[in-house]
Amino acid sequence: MSTPDDVRTIPSTDPAGTDDRVDRPDTAVPAAYRPAPDEEPGAPAVPGGRRRQPTEEKSRRKRRLEYPPAPEPLTVPVVDNHTHLDFRDGLVTVDVHQAMDAAAAVGVSGAIQVGCDVESARFTLAAIEAEPRLLGAVAIHPNDAARLAERGHLEAALEQIEQMAAHPRVRAVGETGLDYYRTGPEGVGPQQEAFRWHLDLAHRLGKAVQIHDRDAHDDVVRILLDTPDLPEKVVFHCFSGDAALARTCNEHGWYMSFAGPVTFAANDDLRAALAEAREDLVLVETDAPFLTPHPHRGRPNAPYLVPLTVRRMAEVRGMEVDALSAAIAENTRRVYGEF
Repeated sequence: MSTPDDVRTIPSTDPAGTDDRVDRPDTAVPAAYRPAPDEEPGAPAVPGGRRRQPTEEKSRRKRRLEYPPAPEPLTVPVVDNHTHLDFRDGLVTVDVHQAMDAAAAVGVSGAIQVGCDVESARFTLAAIEAEPRLLGAVAIHPNDAARLAERGHLEAALEQIEQMAAHPRVRAVGETGLDYYRTGPEGVGPQQEAFRWHLDLAHRLGKAVQIHDRDAHDDVVRILLDTPDLPEKVVFHCFSGDAALARTCNEHGWYMSFAGPVTFAANDDLRAALAEAREDLVLVETDAPFLTPHPHRGRPNAPYLVPLTVRRMAEVRGMEVDALSAAIAENTRRVYGEF
């Protein structure tokens, strides 16, 4: 998840409003993502989801709530390493089966559904039991960890996460880590404590860990290196570092999952990191409904938009799209196993 407040609003991060102005026809949007005449913004998401009314940016500029058209399908399927299907955006309500049908139609064969608090972890368990193209990850998001600790509720929440993480189709503990962007100094200690707890849980359960790292690269790396028993598979979700951090990940065999920001014009440092990353450590994700890739930045995101990011990644790495897709698919199997 890109930021903790994104659970409640999804402002566009595109100050220039550079989402596409010449779209393919509306019929190119997957059928489940086209609004019905009586669809009302702010309706609840699928059961277990949240109410969302992200119709206006903080700048008061209206954002486009129509889902983008489907991209050209990939010929070698990949998996979306990180998505939040319970977070509602846009003008439509889409259930997990419809979301994965739309994704499959463009060569996205599966996804890791991520629960980042107790409520969304419960949704994740229901989703992975209902939809065979989903695997799960559950944890307490670092910003939620700080808030829960302040109220004295963190320990109880972690106990529930530990129970849910034992589910055989939950293949990762995450997203956990550190986020110093909105949490003040008083939240640093609880975040770091919760991060260490999640790392221990993933190691004990023999599962991967998905790391949320925002404005905290040095402390994330320090804690990982100071942890004597790390999980075998460490994934930096929505990798946001530079080439130096990519080299650190290369050295230690930590996976780097790239999302929509790698397609944004200003992110040369992120593309340099992608170019530096070892091929056997590269993954792809949407972090949907956040971080929609160019040219649809600012509009709702969904797993069916993964091909846009894959194609830009292939350009950056100077690879054929099929070759990169095959590498991503193999890396994903290595981290999470078979669906």
